[in-house]
Amino acid sequence: MQEITSTRNNHLIDPVFNAWGWEIPVYLFLGGMVAGMMIISGYFIYKGRSGEKNCSCHYLPIISLILLTLGMFALFLDLEHKKYFWRLYMTFKIASPMSWGSWILLFVYPALFLNFILGLPEKIRMKYSFLNNVYEKLSFSKSFVKLISFSNITLGVALGIYTGILLSALAARPLWNSPILGILFLVSGLSSAAAFVHLIARDINERELLARADNNFLSIEIIIFILYFIGMLSSTRAHINAADILLTGSYAAVFWVFVMGMGIIIPLIIQSLAVRHKIQHNPAAPIMVIFGGFFLRYVIVFAGQFSSYDVAALLNKF
Repeated sequence: MQEITSTRNNHLIDPVFNAWGWEIPVYLFLGGMVAGMMIISGYFIYKGRSGEKNCSCHYLPIISLILLTLGMFALFLDLEHKKYFWRLYMTFKIASPMSWGSWILLFVYPALFLNFILGLPEKIRMKYSFLNNVYEKLSFSKSFVKLISFSNITLGVALGIYTGILLSALAARPLWNSPILGILFLVSGLSSAAAFVHLIARDINERELLARADNNFLSIEIIIFILYFIGMLSSTRAHINAADILLTGSYAAVFWVFVMGMGIIIPLIIQSLAVRHKIQHNPAAPIMVIFGGFFLRYVIVFAGQFSSYDVAALLNKF
């Protein structure tokens, strides 16, 4: 009888679920960071900054292409049936987050490439006539340039939200089953991207701008976390238990130290002092934000796999 109950329990909890490893947090983190970079570089292109020598829009698209490819490779490693991944593009299911994500990623690559061409410095364009010809065709109209910038911003928002919706659609895991995850991952991706640009920006004013923007993103993250936990703690017993895994349970140390402390609160304090010119800008804060963005995905993915509904209560219904 015990073996039968155990089998029924596993069936009810995990009808189609296989445990995820490190690949999924890496994919979600890199995807979210690329989403943030697309929004930032698209915004700079829209503002006409592609002509500025030190604008980060010159190199963000190519960095985004590299990081997104690494993220896709991590996702590919996690696939159980790797030979059949192409079937995702043979159909489109409106109710499937994976289907939406596959098609969003398909459009992200050409949008990033067009943004990369627009941001190329003149010295590089003149060295390669092919790139210069493509640039002239793309930049012939200001309206077309704005269309490319808007497409990057729009696809960046869609990609950032998708990384959270991918988890929230899995209703069997109470910790993931929240629509707020999409917004949380989008804002976290923007924060990580702003921190990255703040870290590598050559222009002092741009560094200052991104630090201020990151402070806003970090503050919004705190608000979203408060709303997320209010929603979880005011829901079913399963959701309360799931929230406790992060708040006081086995993943509480990682959540409070690496996500909230190192990833949000400490860099927010440091960057707030820096933008007020109380202290000098330093790489410590943006590095902590980037690591915090990764640990956010790590703790949500792994803690979520330990959250489940009360199987005994479900069995009593049958």
